Amino acid sequence: MKATAPARDDTPDHVKPAAPLPPADPETGRITRARDGRVFLIGIDRPTKLNGFTPEMGRELAHAYTEFENDSEARCALLFSHGPHLTAGLDLPRMQKVIRESRTFVPEGCVDPFDFLDPRRSKPVVTAMEGFTFTIGLELMLAGDIGVAAADCRFSQLEVKRGIMATGGATLRMVQRAGWGNAMLFLLTGCEFDAETALRCGLVQEITPPGQAYARARTIAEEIADAAPLAVEATRANARMALHEGWDQAIADLQPRQHTLLQSSDAAEGVRSFQEKRPARFTGS
Repeated sequence: MKATAPARDDTPDHVKPAAPLPPADPETGRITRARDGRVFLIGIDRPTKLNGFTPEMGRELAHAYTEFENDSEARCALLFSHGPHLTAGLDLPRMQKVIRESRTFVPEGCVDPFDFLDPRRSKPVVTAMEGFTFTIGLELMLAGDIGVAAADCRFSQLEVKRGIMATGGATLRMVQRAGWGNAMLFLLTGCEFDAETALRCGLVQEITPPGQAYARARTIAEEIADAAPLAVEATRANARMALHEGWDQAIADLQPRQHTLLQSSDAAEGVRSFQEKRPARFTGS
């Protein structure tokens, strides 16, 4: 079944932000970041090179994720592209000298956008995808929590066509989400596939009409940001524990986490808002 997002009237807050001036250096590119309310916006900005990732952009991305994690007012991040493509992948000529290093993209002490290295992110990330979403772009989406793709999105994990393998998580997370056969089809051939295929295989969660992926992703991020932040983090942590440490560990973790949440001011506010028939005003305490 096609999970295309319903049409909706978008507010100005849901218009994709323009890249700041002056333009990004076309040789190095950049990552933009800004908090808008409780949503932390992370923009990939090298449109003249199809947002191809450079070492500088990788390191800036880690700094952006770290700033998001440490911002107590930011409750959800939204990863998106300046320009019509999320990214055409790695800029291999610029990357080949540093790609062998384990911390090519993650300076010591920074949060890993691929969720491999400590310290790890505790808050959710929504990814808005349009145009080319190749290699590192697909892996960043898989390392996040929710993916929204425009109908004109094109995906490819094409590293085998360049004599290398995917090392940002595709070999793990594609199997996890799409199953062995689908993952091997994408990983071993490097073929391009469309948004409908990505949805059918569970790689993305929704498809929008062209040009509307950012607006829908922003709506989802706002909905997450409106929820109780301690409960959001606890829910994500328990689900992640089930995935990585097994059901028994996650089951044992349920009651202690719930007990802690029940002592919070946000839990009390949740009850009051229900009784008073009004939106809750959660503070994260």
